[in-house]
Amino acid sequence: MIDSLTAILHAWLIAPFDYAFMTRALVAGMALSLAAPPLGVFLMLRGMSLIGDAMSHAILPGVALGFLMAGFSLPAMSLGGMLSGLTVAILAGSVSQLTGHREDSAMASFFLISLAAGVMLVSLGGSSVDLTHVLFGSILAVDSTALLLIAAISSLIVVTLAVIFRALVVECLDPLFLRGQGVRGGLIHGVFLGLVVLNLTAGFQTLGTLMAVGLMMLPATTARFWSKRLEGLIVLAVVIALVASTGGLLLSYHLGLPSGPSIILLAGLAYLLSALFGRHHSLTARLRRRAAPLAASRNECP
Repeated sequence: MIDSLTAILHAWLIAPFDYAFMTRALVAGMALSLAAPPLGVFLMLRGMSLIGDAMSHAILPGVALGFLMAGFSLPAMSLGGMLSGLTVAILAGSVSQLTGHREDSAMASFFLISLAAGVMLVSLGGSSVDLTHVLFGSILAVDSTALLLIAAISSLIVVTLAVIFRALVVECLDPLFLRGQGVRGGLIHGVFLGLVVLNLTAGFQTLGTLMAVGLMMLPATTARFWSKRLEGLIVLAVVIALVASTGGLLLSYHLGLPSGPSIILLAGLAYLLSALFGRHHSLTARLRRRAAPLAASRNECP
């Protein structure tokens, strides 16, 4: 009985990763799962959750230009996406400062322009298959070069976050205090947006430009239902992302499902379950709070 159970678990959980393409996909998913969720937590705390989605579309024109110039060359497409994302972030910030419009509205305008321009460029220079690959990615097609680039970018993000962590927390909670300490909040904000662009650039090869933000934001918003402490949010978000990326790959392998959507939908399922049964701000938590005064009043009655 134990041997048969062990064999079943091995066949379902271990054997799929005997293949090199599955191993590369797993390592890429784990690297992104370590780097993306902390960025998502800070985006959520800063009220910039939709900025991440906007930035994921902002990298599309650069990715498309890299594709047109060098084909499916990840370094060229990543460099183009990075430059495009940073350009859109700078333009949106400049328009916000010069016109007084909110930064999120300026970012939304630029991301729509970027999305249309990117789709147009890919459509003009390639087939519908090329467009699908750029928009939705393919984590199972990650090669050694892509894996090294993803690992390098994820490592850079984690190290940079560790260096600016304290300043980033203070900038979220009390920007005036940070300015009083001689640290420019705009610099910290710019570095943070740069890290977001870097992460999205690393993630488009695996999840595509449309879903790269999913591994960043869904684990972060899910963790909010279980913890109120920053450290708890980050740790839980990373764990949720790791489970979603690994579980999504296994579901993709065993059921023949698309790998990227499987990962994001598994993270989405965790979000829905947390919204129903989480410790904080969930439907169950609200019902418990409403029932507590009623129970107390019944106990006080003679």
